[in-house]
Amino acid sequence: MPAKECRLLVLGDVIGQSGCRAVVTALSGLIRSHNADIVIVNGENAADGFGITPEIAAGFFSAGASVITTGNHVWQKSEVFPYLDSEEHILRPANYPSGNPGHGSCVVEARGFKLGVINLQGRERMWSIECPFRKAKELVRKMRQQVQFIVIDFHAEATDEKEALGCHLDGDVALVYGTHTHVQTADERILSGGTAYITDIGASGPRDSIIGFVPEISVERMRTQMPLRNEVSNNPAIIHGILVTLDPETGKATGISRIAEESLV
Repeated sequence: MPAKECRLLVLGDVIGQSGCRAVVTALSGLIRSHNADIVIVNGENAADGFGITPEIAAGFFSAGASVITTGNHVWQKSEVFPYLDSEEHILRPANYPSGNPGHGSCVVEARGFKLGVINLQGRERMWSIECPFRKAKELVRKMRQQVQFIVIDFHAEATDEKEALGCHLDGDVALVYGTHTHVQTADERILSGGTAYITDIGASGPRDSIIGFVPEISVERMRTQMPLRNEVSNNPAIIHGILVTLDPETGKATGISRIAEESLV
């Protein structure tokens, strides 16, 4: 008998060694406790806060991740470029210019479900790349006949841009969730057309930090306006994310809830 619902676990931006330790250690338990069918992890801050390496990505996949999404920092570690081309389940934002390494969408199959994942980047207070709204519609049209569900990781700075994309795609996709700002928002909901939405799912990184980085350096940056380099804090992490339930018959969401799990490693 086919499953009545698909359970999707999504973990927010993994930050540095603390976040990597927490996610790799805890992911199998989270999958069991939430009975997750498919797991998406955003890994764009995993390598010392800026980018991701093939080794870190392989660790996430071994721990149980189905797909790894990224964002604007994906280009920080050039050694990952060939891996972005060869590994179809690690994504970079789809609205970067064509010819850049990697790809911005993929299809994952698990437990009888087929789910399409699209990674996009915002333009408000970020690089002025291709329009994420037009790119989203283009990719959704291409993907709709291949999968039961479509989800969007929208790596963006501005709250209104994220909400606008959610409304723009309401009814066309199962889920639009925001990443990048590292602070989990409390606005998770099902939109009128059946799309689950949250402005930011939060980060998986050091709890005692300023968006994952050493507080003293961040404060000094703000106080002096000097271009000091941030350093990732290395104390125990908190894992943030969401659990979303999806209806295979409609391709839409039936529930969305926030996750916050303390780590001791």
